[in-house]
Amino acid sequence: MNFYFSLNVSYHDFQQYYLGTVDKVEVHDNHGRTLWIHGRHFRRFLTRSGIQGQFKMELNAQGELVSLCKL
Repeated sequence: MNFYFSLNVSYHDFQQYYLGTVDKVEVHDNHGRTLWIHGRHFRRFLTRSGIQGQFKMELNAQGELVSLCKL
């Protein structure tokens, strides 16, 4: 199953996830569904300005993350 969503988080705000203070990022996909994604999956997308862009997340039949990529 694929989910598409936008994310716009400043570097300062993402520090909470990066440091482990908060572990889940709440996003809303393009169909309005709420998704909770562990912050560690976004670390590779972090820049000095934060994390911005369109993303695609793929889950397997058991609901486990298969891939997360920036479009």
